[in-house]
Amino acid sequence: MNENLKAYLFGKSILVSEGGDEAHPFETLFSLANLFNIRITEGVNLVRSDMISFASRQLGENVPKPFYKGFPQSVRELSPDQLFFDQMLHYITTYGFGNFSEAGHSLFEESFSRAAFKENAEIRDFRIVTEDEAVSLLKDMTDRLLAGTRPLSDAQYDIVLTCILTYDHKISAVSSKNTATRLLLDTRSLRFTDFLSLPDVIRIVDQLNYEVYHNRNLYQLNLKNQDRKFLTNVIHSFFTAGRTDITACYEKKKAWNGLLHHLHFKAKTEEEEAFLKAMRGKGNQSVYSRFEQAMSEKRISDAVDILKREKGSSALLRNMNYILSRCETTDEWDYVIHNLDSENTIVLLQLLIAYSMHDQNQASRTFQASRTFAFPKYNQLLVHQETPSEAMKRKSRITVGQAGMLTKEIRAKLESILANRLGKVYIDPEMKNYALPLQESTSQGGFGVLTRGTRLHIGEAKKLRAFTYWEKVNDIDLSTFAIDNNGKRKEFSWRNMAGQQSQAITYSGDETSGYDGGSEYFDIDLELFREKYPGFRYMIFCDNVFSCSTFDHCLCKAGYMLRDVDDSGFIYEPKTVQSSFLINCSSTFAYLFGLDLETNDFIWLNMARSSKEHVAGSTEMNFLTDYFHVTDVINVDSFFRMMATEIVSDPSEAETVVTNKTVEVPEGVEVIREYDLEKMIAFMNER
Repeated sequence: MNENLKAYLFGKSILVSEGGDEAHPFETLFSLANLFNIRITEGVNLVRSDMISFASRQLGENVPKPFYKGFPQSVRELSPDQLFFDQMLHYITTYGFGNFSEAGHSLFEESFSRAAFKENAEIRDFRIVTEDEAVSLLKDMTDRLLAGTRPLSDAQYDIVLTCILTYDHKISAVSSKNTATRLLLDTRSLRFTDFLSLPDVIRIVDQLNYEVYHNRNLYQLNLKNQDRKFLTNVIHSFFTAGRTDITACYEKKKAWNGLLHHLHFKAKTEEEEAFLKAMRGKGNQSVYSRFEQAMSEKRISDAVDILKREKGSSALLRNMNYILSRCETTDEWDYVIHNLDSENTIVLLQLLIAYSMHDQNQASRTFQASRTFAFPKYNQLLVHQETPSEAMKRKSRITVGQAGMLTKEIRAKLESILANRLGKVYIDPEMKNYALPLQESTSQGGFGVLTRGTRLHIGEAKKLRAFTYWEKVNDIDLSTFAIDNNGKRKEFSWRNMAGQQSQAITYSGDETSGYDGGSEYFDIDLELFREKYPGFRYMIFCDNVFSCSTFDHCLCKAGYMLRDVDDSGFIYEPKTVQSSFLINCSSTFAYLFGLDLETNDFIWLNMARSSKEHVAGSTEMNFLTDYFHVTDVINVDSFFRMMATEIVSDPSEAETVVTNKTVEVPEGVEVIREYDLEKMIAFMNER
């Protein structure tokens, strides 16, 4: 089976047995338990010895040693001058002389003997399935992923594409236009146009222009002849099938004009000829032009009617701030609120979070007079910091009170449309900590990946060890930033750690790669960090490629371990790894995760940022703290409560069980865990 497919299932605590007899089943089970704390709860008879090497690749048993082999103890014993001199000499050897033949290590570090591993590490319950069972599971996951209207992450999309191509999986629906577009381009099969329409051609061209030509400018096309022919056939197919909403095409009229000219498009039918004239003519009959006309004339109710009737209630919701900020009377406000009747759960959930946080943003982020806009594009995060002039010109403002009213309306609507979808439901209390997969397109995939905004409590006797390791590139840097409630931040990175090493925060050294690659670590003792750096509320961890390459041109993994404050065992102990995920975005910068120093919580971020920055500290990141409060608004627990007919306290009485624990349930009862994102996506997109 494809390695990526097996890795995807591994992240869901599933191992795949690909047949053959196993001569040493007991020894294999023992090795999985001894090396990785993996306990097999189902399919014991299917265990195979190759699962040991596979688990090693997922959890990182063979990771390059860091610059300081005795990290963290030996680092704390060196003076700042020794640490600084070590690094300077290492830089001169590697970058100055270009010597990457072997990994560099400290000159001053004394020999260090480690105690045997003795930490209490979490047991991981896995089940083993046959290859046929795995294929069946993957097909079901593919169907659920394709039910989502939001763009998929690259890891999720890779599963969908591989399942379709490898197993000829027949699909009946693709709800996301972004996903349908990617499938169309990657397969060049016109059958995927069944899930698109004529206005989506501009989306297709934009994606093609970026993926194939690495060009983000839609108005400077230089497509090869084969791509022009392909796009021409796509356009013809929409007219043949009758999926031609020409009115919606007016919204991208300029882009259409340039594209049709570039394709030398020739009409085959009268309808196509009429379309050409419409795009080349002077008029603009788009819905949004009529909507804007009504708004400019202060005809709020007419503007609402136009948008709702022709673009749907979701479009009305997405323009809510703009419309409400122009309302001048109570009647206008009431008319807008009266029309909030969307059945789109995803949009309602996103707006619920946005309006719920409005009060908090006004109160706790007064340091940021300008807003930060963060949105996904090409599965990377684009960030725009509002300029002072833009902030002054901004008109779409609503008050905290108005945001509160909208929050109540949206929550009531959600409860109404979700009510009684499920019968009796048991929900583990810990599911309050897990966020819903609302917008995961910028996420990286791998073991232990959680939904953005998920909070996990770190035990008082534990410390967090963040790590990154790499191959096929000279240098990748791990860094962390402490941020207070006023936006002030303090950097901890290769640039300044020589003078900041302590029991509170320890850094392994800025390793550059030798033959086997390189690695870096941070140890954070949350209690001591709070004492040493009072006033800071959050920490955010980042990875960046110092060598100016992009992550997709190397091999890079990142993640974290929860370790005992008193170290034992190796620096990298797979048993203590909570997550080890692959960073493979076409960018030089990625946000990893954060810490809430006030609550002792780990918060998942995992976002690839569209950036060419190769040194941390030069990018805006205060907006990331918004994600730290997502579960306060909506979480897995509250979402399933809305859908339940009855909440029960005993899993054996439930028809649906929501928990991460290993539980025995009657046959036919569905168990949903935090990593079952496909199931949650399907629930959120039911109508």
